[in-house]
Amino acid sequence: MSDTAAPLAVLGAGSWGTALAIQFARAGHPTRLWGRDAAQQAAMIKARRNQRYLPDAPFPENLSVASRLDEALDGAKEILIAVPSHALRGLLKEIAPSLGDDVRLAWATKGFELDTGLLPHQVAREVLGNRRSFAVLSGPTFAREVGAGFPTAMTIASSDEDFANALARSLSAANFRAYTSTDIVGVEVGGATKNVLAVGAGLADGLGFGANTRVALITRGLVEMTRLGVALGAQRETFMGLAGLGDLVLTCTDDQSRNRRFGLSLAAGKSVDEALKDIGQVVEGYLAARAVHRVAARENVEMPICEGIYRLLYEGMPAREVVKSLMTRPIKAEFSE
Repeated sequence: MSDTAAPLAVLGAGSWGTALAIQFARAGHPTRLWGRDAAQQAAMIKARRNQRYLPDAPFPENLSVASRLDEALDGAKEILIAVPSHALRGLLKEIAPSLGDDVRLAWATKGFELDTGLLPHQVAREVLGNRRSFAVLSGPTFAREVGAGFPTAMTIASSDEDFANALARSLSAANFRAYTSTDIVGVEVGGATKNVLAVGAGLADGLGFGANTRVALITRGLVEMTRLGVALGAQRETFMGLAGLGDLVLTCTDDQSRNRRFGLSLAAGKSVDEALKDIGQVVEGYLAARAVHRVAARENVEMPICEGIYRLLYEGMPAREVVKSLMTRPIKAEFSE
């Protein structure tokens, strides 16, 4: 980054924020990690690892844990936010008075804001204005594997190419490759929709529909993702990359995905509330289904798979009826708009 002596502040000490903090530190960048749970922060300081979320990933020497938010922000020129989408606006408002004009902000938050239908960069601009450099990190990444140092690739998107390149250099190491993009909208739409589709993939697999169904859901889900993204101003090719197809395949096919496991639990006959409780962490796809439903309606974009998941989660439509409704849709050309 621009000043190698200045620490990077990672705000959000869940599994993903912790994994990214470890990776920045592992790649040689001084990093501070902060989370709201004071007891958890104290435990991380003592154990030098996040026992709750990533117990097998010890902290590198240049990763410190901040017990207070002001301590995390002090002297930081780059800030990475890793909180769920419903918490993004509140945290931005909280840190706004502490941000100097030269501080650059990135986030690994995925999803539309539920009440407004805004993407994370739109929320950030509403709260902080248009003069600051922003970036989004996304892609096919499970926190446990990043924490373990497994080979991983992801995308960093920003209209400030220097910032995107600086973040990519600060993350990249022998085990990690970061690519850059200028398509913030496309990268964020990919992250906002893939979790909904992963719930559908878990549901279909849990009902025993087989590999054919899974692949059809992923392929047609990619079409829906792309359709919505292009309507919002994204570049079509973004959805064939890591933040689109890559992240979609990952979350739809591996049981490390909380959203896929949520779908599996629903298929096993559990209620939405029971399935959410079983996961024990935020299931982004649950709230994302409602947000995507609203944004698609607002933009007049046809998204039958995401709409089916919404009806199952919020209107009580039986899973097999959702599948039936998809399979009995009118015949049309595969690539028609």
